Amino acid sequence: MKERTNFKKGFVFKSYEAPNQSPFEKLFEIFKELITHTSGDFDEAISWLRELDKEYELTTAEYTIDDFIEDLKKKGYIKEEIDPDGKGGMAITAKTERAIRQQALDHIFGKIKRSGQGNHKSKSPGIGDEHTGDFRRYQFGDALDKVSMTESLRNAQINHGIGDFSITEDDLVVEETLHKSQMSTVLMIDISHSMILYGEDRITPAKRVAMALAELITTRYPKDTLDIIVFGNDSWQIEIKDLPYLKVGPYHTNTVAGLQLAMDLLRRKRNTNKQIFMITDGKPSCLRLPDGQYYKDSNGLNPYITNKCYAMAQQARKLHIPITTFMIAQDRYLMQFVQEFTRANQGKAFYTGLKGLGEMIFEDYETNRKKRIRG
Repeated sequence: MKERTNFKKGFVFKSYEAPNQSPFEKLFEIFKELITHTSGDFDEAISWLRELDKEYELTTAEYTIDDFIEDLKKKGYIKEEIDPDGKGGMAITAKTERAIRQQALDHIFGKIKRSGQGNHKSKSPGIGDEHTGDFRRYQFGDALDKVSMTESLRNAQINHGIGDFSITEDDLVVEETLHKSQMSTVLMIDISHSMILYGEDRITPAKRVAMALAELITTRYPKDTLDIIVFGNDSWQIEIKDLPYLKVGPYHTNTVAGLQLAMDLLRRKRNTNKQIFMITDGKPSCLRLPDGQYYKDSNGLNPYITNKCYAMAQQARKLHIPITTFMIAQDRYLMQFVQEFTRANQGKAFYTGLKGLGEMIFEDYETNRKKRIRG
């Protein structure tokens, strides 16, 4: 008699086991977070790390914070710099900046692997090189290299038989392909004083999102472009490498200046698909007048300033540049302004806190990449 074997299905629950990391790797994960919060200030980050070590016993007698600093030097994550006043100090390197961007990408968007060409699909089938698996009859003007020979020969055999084999235009089949589009994105970050008011650090999540988006585009979609601008009383462009050091200033919010610069940058791009992402938490409160003077008003919504914003939104719409606003505020009157602004541009708006900001921007970026905007 054969013995009957019973196979049981189910789940096995085990206690969580942390990934096996070296003492350096554990401290480096924390260090990258701290250096982002301190806007690249190495001494302040290490000071915080020492405080955390006292409270949570992060190190041992065999591996101390000083050992960690020595390893940072050896591995090329920090270097010694001489200040203009002659004082020496440690500063992070480009290698650390890349590591911070990658960590931001991992935290916000998940473990996204590098993938070859890294282009994006549009929704419309047409001339391209992304195979869909769908076939249609050959039409005059179709490129010959798009003809599926296997399917076409199969049709010819069915229609004419093997004995007197022939192939005609009616037998030809073309495989549909998806056009791989490119996107030019400008990310606008509000650095007005309100981004650190009321005891809430809003600038760190904003720049973390920017670093993650930069890493996503450069690794997964290298043919796309990303320009980053900041706006306070004025607006100016910053490099990706500058993001860890970004700080809030004693500024008002000149949204118009940011939009003007964003559209100037996008006008120079040859890509059909263009978009603006704007991260802000405050109302527009500043304009620069033709004579160079600043017109400022922090008391409520000033119609002179908001009308200029609406005009810029309409101008972007005429240029086929959608604006997506991520509003880190819940004030009702500010939401009404954003609604009117979005209506003028026919763009989108998200009213959000800091939690989930990165995921929303990522999803919106991916969604917009699948659209083909015909200019």
